[in-house]
Amino acid sequence: MEITDIRIRKMDGDSKMKAIASITIDEEFVIHDIKVVDGEKGLFIAMPSKKTSEGEYRDIAHPIRTDTRNRIQTMILDKYRQEAEAE
Repeated sequence: MEITDIRIRKMDGDSKMKAIASITIDEEFVIHDIKVVDGEKGLFIAMPSKKTSEGEYRDIAHPIRTDTRNRIQTMILDKYRQEAEAE
């Protein structure tokens, strides 16, 4: 699997959510609405989710393997930082 494109849409204001990302995999599959969040331990990503009838949030798309999640997170956060520095 290769991430062939990353798009970042930065959010305005002082919210903990800093940006929304979209990734393209193998130039064939897109995942939208990956959140870039500034948490207590620094920046992290939150995969797209939806609220259940019980009020909990469940991911609707996510990596199965930890190393895949880490690779996606690293690539998105690197792109976010590059764009933040370019301003």
